[in-house]
Amino acid sequence: MTRITLILAALVALAACSDAPAGEALVKVKFDGSDAAEPLALATETAAPDLGPSACEDVTFESVPLTHCIADPAQHAIAMANLGADKQPFASLAKFAASVDPAQVAFAINGGMYGDDLKAIGYYVENGERLKELNRANGEGNFYMKPNGVFFGTGSKWQVMGSNTFFNTVGDRPQFGTQSGPLLLVDGKLHPEVQDDGPSKAIRNAVGVDASGKAHFVISGAPVSFGQLARYYRDVLKVKNALYLDGAISSLWDPAKGRMDKGRVGPIIVVTKRETKPAAASSEAPEQ
Repeated sequence: MTRITLILAALVALAACSDAPAGEALVKVKFDGSDAAEPLALATETAAPDLGPSACEDVTFESVPLTHCIADPAQHAIAMANLGADKQPFASLAKFAASVDPAQVAFAINGGMYGDDLKAIGYYVENGERLKELNRANGEGNFYMKPNGVFFGTGSKWQVMGSNTFFNTVGDRPQFGTQSGPLLLVDGKLHPEVQDDGPSKAIRNAVGVDASGKAHFVISGAPVSFGQLARYYRDVLKVKNALYLDGAISSLWDPAKGRMDKGRVGPIIVVTKRETKPAAASSEAPEQ
C-alpha cells in the first residue's frame, strides 16, 4: 500500500458508526436550464488551528466568485473516499473530516456523480480497488452528456480523460478514479453542447489537470453557467480537459481556512499533504 492509502485506511477506521440518511436524486441540473429547486449548500468558517497555508484561494471570473484549489504532485497525494468504517457513505464532508487528522488534509471536495445510495454511478476506484466499472450507457442528465470523462491517477501522475479514450487506452488500474460528466473542455474546446454562457446556472465544481501535472479544483461561490466555468479552465488555467464534478451539492472542506461546506455528498476527492518524495508507480498494476 502507498503511504496515503495507509493513512486514510487507519484514520477512517476511527470514524463513529451511524446510519447515513436517505440519498438524493442523481440529476440536479440540466443543460436546458431546468435546474432542480434545491437550496444551495452553505459554507461555514470557524477558527482553525495553524495548519499552514491553504491550497485554495478566492478569485473572481466575470463577476462570479470562485474558489480555486491546487493539488501539486510535488506536495500532495490524491485519494478517493466514500464509505466509513461502518460501510455506510460518509454523506457529508463533516462526517468524513471527523474520521481523519485535519493536519494531514490539504482539502477535500465532492468528486463525481452518484445514485440514491450515495455511491458512484460510474467508474470508481478507491485505494486501487475498482468498486464500479466504467459506465458508457446512454441516459438523461449531465452525467450522460457525451463525452463524459474520468479523473484518475497513480502516484504523482493525474489525468482527466474522456470515457471512451480511457476505455481504449488505459490498461492499468489507477490508484484512484472517478467518473463524472460532462467534460467541460475537450482538447481545449468547450463541450459541443455547452454554450458560452447558457441559462442553466448553479453552484458547481470541476477539475482539470494542466500541462505541468497540477490538478486544479474550482468551486463557485455563486451560480455559474457551464460555459463560464469551462472558459475559466481554458482561458485562465490553460487546461485542455476539464471535468464537471457536480452542481448544487458542490462542497469543499479547507481545514487551513476552517471552511466546511454543508452539502450532501457521495464520493469525495481527498487531497493530502505529501511529506516524503512519492515512490515510483509499479509497472505491474492490475487491469482497469
